[in-house]
Amino acid sequence: MLISTGKSSMQLLHVFLLAVLPYLNIALSPSGFGDAEIIRCIERERQALLKFKEAFIDYEGRLSSWGSTKDCCKWEGVHCSNHNTTSHVTMLDLPATDDDFPYGRLTGKISPSLLELHHLRKPHPKIIGSLRRLRYLNLANCGFSGPIPHQFSNLSNLRYLDLRYNFMLSSENLEWLSHLSLLSHLDLSMVSLSKATGWVQSVSNLPLLKELHLYQCFPPNIIHSSSFHSNSSLSLSFVDLSFNDLSSSIYNWLFNFSSSLAYLDLGYNELKGSIPDAFGDLISLTNLSLRGNQLEGGLPKSFANSSHLQSLDLLGNDLTEELHEFLQKLSGAKNSLESLVLDDNRLKGPLPDFTRFSFLRRLRLDNNRLSGSFPKKIGNLPSLVYLVLSRNQITGSFPNLLVFPSLERLFLEYNQLNGTIDRSIGQVHKLEVLSCAFNLLKGTISEAHFSNLSSLWYLDFSYNALTFNASSDWVPPFQIDIIKLSSCKLGPRFPKSLRTKNNFSQLDISSNGITGNIPSWLWDQSPRLNYLNLSHNQINGLLPDLYLRFQVPPRISSEAHSLSYAQLLESSSTILTSQITNYRESFHIVCPNSNNYPSLVWHTNNLYGEIPVSIGLLSEVQVLNLRNNNLSGEVPAWLGTHLPKLVVLILRSNEFNRSIPQQLCDLNRIQVLDLSQNHLSGNIPPCFSKFTSLVESDGSDYGGIYVNKSDIYVGGGSDLDINVGGTYVANAFVQWKVQWKGQDHEYGKNLGLLKIIDLSSNILSGNIPVQIGSLAGLHSLNLSRNILTGKIIQEIGQMKMLESLDLSANKFSGEIPRSLAHLNFLSVLNLSSNNLSGEIPLSTQLQSFNASAYSGNHNLCGLPLPNKCLGDTPITPQPKEDEDRSITQGFYISMGLGFFFGFWGVFGTILCNSQSRHAFFMFLNHITDWIYVTITLNWARLQRRL
Repeated sequence: MLISTGKSSMQLLHVFLLAVLPYLNIALSPSGFGDAEIIRCIERERQALLKFKEAFIDYEGRLSSWGSTKDCCKWEGVHCSNHNTTSHVTMLDLPATDDDFPYGRLTGKISPSLLELHHLRKPHPKIIGSLRRLRYLNLANCGFSGPIPHQFSNLSNLRYLDLRYNFMLSSENLEWLSHLSLLSHLDLSMVSLSKATGWVQSVSNLPLLKELHLYQCFPPNIIHSSSFHSNSSLSLSFVDLSFNDLSSSIYNWLFNFSSSLAYLDLGYNELKGSIPDAFGDLISLTNLSLRGNQLEGGLPKSFANSSHLQSLDLLGNDLTEELHEFLQKLSGAKNSLESLVLDDNRLKGPLPDFTRFSFLRRLRLDNNRLSGSFPKKIGNLPSLVYLVLSRNQITGSFPNLLVFPSLERLFLEYNQLNGTIDRSIGQVHKLEVLSCAFNLLKGTISEAHFSNLSSLWYLDFSYNALTFNASSDWVPPFQIDIIKLSSCKLGPRFPKSLRTKNNFSQLDISSNGITGNIPSWLWDQSPRLNYLNLSHNQINGLLPDLYLRFQVPPRISSEAHSLSYAQLLESSSTILTSQITNYRESFHIVCPNSNNYPSLVWHTNNLYGEIPVSIGLLSEVQVLNLRNNNLSGEVPAWLGTHLPKLVVLILRSNEFNRSIPQQLCDLNRIQVLDLSQNHLSGNIPPCFSKFTSLVESDGSDYGGIYVNKSDIYVGGGSDLDINVGGTYVANAFVQWKVQWKGQDHEYGKNLGLLKIIDLSSNILSGNIPVQIGSLAGLHSLNLSRNILTGKIIQEIGQMKMLESLDLSANKFSGEIPRSLAHLNFLSVLNLSSNNLSGEIPLSTQLQSFNASAYSGNHNLCGLPLPNKCLGDTPITPQPKEDEDRSITQGFYISMGLGFFFGFWGVFGTILCNSQSRHAFFMFLNHITDWIYVTITLNWARLQRRL
């Protein structure tokens, strides 16, 4: 009994100690409570994690907490089993924090030490072959590289696999997928599957797969139509195959899932022809995107069966159907359709009645061919939030917006709406974005129009005949962010209502008839101000010492249609006077992405003094335009070292003196260099040959400069590029009256990529450096009105893209180089007022110019000048041959057959081979020149003989 009782007592004591010991530990701690650390982490697993950390490059200190305490269960991203004492590491969750970072935030090698974490259920590394219990694996955006390890085939219990956005990861063989028979979610988006031609068969062997994400996995010409012929027992419900250059043969495989497929994205592929009828058989379909393909015609009638369709996106195709017929075929989705995106097609006809689609929230019809007036019965759409009808031919009066009580964003720009805007617009109280630019609207906008628009943050009424009338003490009910009122009527006084709204980021009140001084409070606006356009008014006053920091307004997203992301300060044609010195960090421009072009534009003002060194802090600036001011001193050498990304540098029409600094040669991205109409002296730097973008002839590396209507725009291949008035405009633009081809021109179309050097109207001396000839991509070279001497360099013939050359009013001597005749694109030439001598080289190009191009060179002779060259010999007449009487009918037949086979033998080769085609036309050009020269010489000699 005692033994038994003693045993029971010991058991009770053991239970008591287990229950009380943790509290005793706290009580006996040095401070008496709470300081003793309970360590749950197993030392073996702690060491494994530390070795894992050592093998990584941690850009943001994501693993900084690892090792800060002995308990690894408290480290960031480490999860342990839920026990009070010792616990195993069960999960590592370390996703990247910034999707814009190209390779994730953790890069490096994966340590084999993680094999010590036997209880891991959700690991982050890719060496996981021994973790056979693994069910969930998310390695998205981690920066892994190399091939996907074949050990993945050991994860037989895996249900979820996400490897997306590991751009350097690849797989040439997806056979390992076939072993993951329990997989229901697979995401390999942006993983290179360039050689994985059997991916369809591998995917088809996953019987439980529901979601398949293969966004941008396959390069062009890799996927063949034969790959898609595969029967499958899958029940896929979600498929994303966008950005893969897929052909229409993908349909053969996808239409196997007619009863299960709910989400399908085939955007930005190579789908052509009509939309297949079989889409109507996908009875479970809720979301369909076919945007960015080459589909044509209209919507199949079978879509009437799509009773569950919620979103249809056909943006950027070639659909030509009448809009009302298109909508008629969607009648089956009248109780489900929420989003309809049909931008950038050729849909036509008037706007129909949308009443049947009462659940519609998003309707986009931008850039189609819709016409007619806004219908009075467009339908009551209580759920509509987003409406885009811009860039059509819609006429008539401004629509009644009361039928859209939930409307938040409205885009009507680039139509032909006329008449006035009714005050009822002020009752659409949820309205946030209102853009009606480039219409024919007129009348007065008063306070009543904005009475209840407390949510409005984007307003664009530009290029309408609207007059704004508000009392001086009016306080708008909204916190506006972007205001664009160009070419409206705000004046004559600066609108005081802007003073109460000091948090806007963009303000354009150009051409508004405003006169008088700039109010001092304008310069006290929020640091968020990054676009200011006061041009084409009669404003005067001092430009203050501004301390602005340019940032992208956080409320603008890429979805906001036609919103400009330009970062530009423009005060052109506004009378501002200031000595721009001591700016320190006045203009700190932050470029939010690689498609924007930060610019500093202060042309046509009264700015004087030297360019302050503080502008050198703007290292992201790509456009600097200070032309037509009174700036003086030397051209700063630091422009070449502190502003390495400059694409456009315009300092013309100022008072700069001394020589051109050698440091400008470091601007290897420069495409427009205009230092004309100053007092620059010395030689032209030979190091101009370092302008890489001018040496190259395609201009593809640096975005390019586009010319239209005498303006220059910085261009690029950005998705954010927008059209303004039918003119291609990129994210940031620089208005510039172009001295192109000798004079100001009006162009009806874009000239493509323009590259210019203009050093005219200075006092430059010396020879033209032979290194200038290496600028093979240059389009225009203007060295006129200097005191340059020596000969025109033979190397000028290497500048194959040259279209305009002006060397007039210098002191060049010697003969015109014959290589000048090889410039096939030359359309403007001026060599007048020099000391050139000898005969003008004969060619189709050089004789096509007016005699004024060579005038003022008294020792120059030859066409097109009237003075002839000495030493021409008379033409010896050739004896006339007797008629060949041996020509028979067989001769003509043989000649016809010979011509047929000879012509197509040569011409067919030219059509099929670009190199042959180029060689042929160069040969043809030389033959034409030779014929022209021969005829010209013989004709001249014949005239002298007669």
